[in-house]
Amino acid sequence: MRTQALYLSVGAILLAAGASTWAAKTSDEPISPIEPAVIKNPAMVELGKKLFFDPRLSKSGFISCNSCHNLSMGGTDNLKSSIGDHWQQGPINAPTVLNSSMSLAQFWDGRAKDLKAQAGGPIANPGEMGFTHELAVSVLQSIPQYVTEFHKVFGKDKVDIDQVTEAIAAFEETLVTPDSRFDQWLKGDKKALNEKELAGYTLFKSAGCVACHNGPAVGGNSFQKMGLVEPYNAKSPAEGRSAVTGKDADRFNFKVPSLRNVELTYPYFHDGEAATLEQAVDTMGRLQLGRKFNPEENSQIVAFLKTLTGKQPDIKLPILPPSNNNTPRPQPF
Repeated sequence: MRTQALYLSVGAILLAAGASTWAAKTSDEPISPIEPAVIKNPAMVELGKKLFFDPRLSKSGFISCNSCHNLSMGGTDNLKSSIGDHWQQGPINAPTVLNSSMSLAQFWDGRAKDLKAQAGGPIANPGEMGFTHELAVSVLQSIPQYVTEFHKVFGKDKVDIDQVTEAIAAFEETLVTPDSRFDQWLKGDKKALNEKELAGYTLFKSAGCVACHNGPAVGGNSFQKMGLVEPYNAKSPAEGRSAVTGKDADRFNFKVPSLRNVELTYPYFHDGEAATLEQAVDTMGRLQLGRKFNPEENSQIVAFLKTLTGKQPDIKLPILPPSNNNTPRPQPF
């Protein structure tokens, strides 16, 4: 019995040492796992979810936040540029809302400092939801169930746009995607990735992709010039950070997109010109790294990128409070 106990003790020590070694190894990786969201105010999150899905925050009564950031499609709309009020074509590709709370700023040019600041933009943009903040608030204020819910969350009888954007942001902060196969590998499951995927990750690191695509979101934490080695011939009028800072040096500097769930968020780049992951990897290799990946290398990197798809938010569609006789009517046409 003593001998058996000794073997068990030694085995436990070896397993602990192995786990410790693996933890040290993965802690040195440029990418870290995504952790599940911690919900601190469930009532605010539930209100924000209703507002996220409510098309009455648009002039047409047809467009909601979910229209361009569809939670059934990786938090985006899979279009080169989104469709706005009266079928207007948007000027830029809609980035995913998933894991967006991890970004250093919002929008491709970073003009909104956080999700709360971002949430009010599309509502009042004539090319997007086509409304005004005042009209959106008047719609919500006219709906008794909303007034009651806002009072429950904020303790005020009067709804204002600050409350609206805070609630939407609170919901969006829950839209994280943990437990991807790559996260499982980072946490010690050596069988989570196959040989090709591991080769892709090794190449992703050695080629220099991790200089921009790092951290838990695998991006989103810096602005970089699009076309560092070769110029990029954009099909979009978007200027990048220079539209915010007014500095010519910031022209064509865009927020590095997150690569989490990237297989779901096609097409790629701010102008949506890369229709496939293979095309995106080829373009980024040439323009940003000065490297032409051969077909096998491209395939390996794409295989790795697909391991970044995490557990998608399990959303139960909210039942929205009904309008009443005093609710301003939509103007879709």
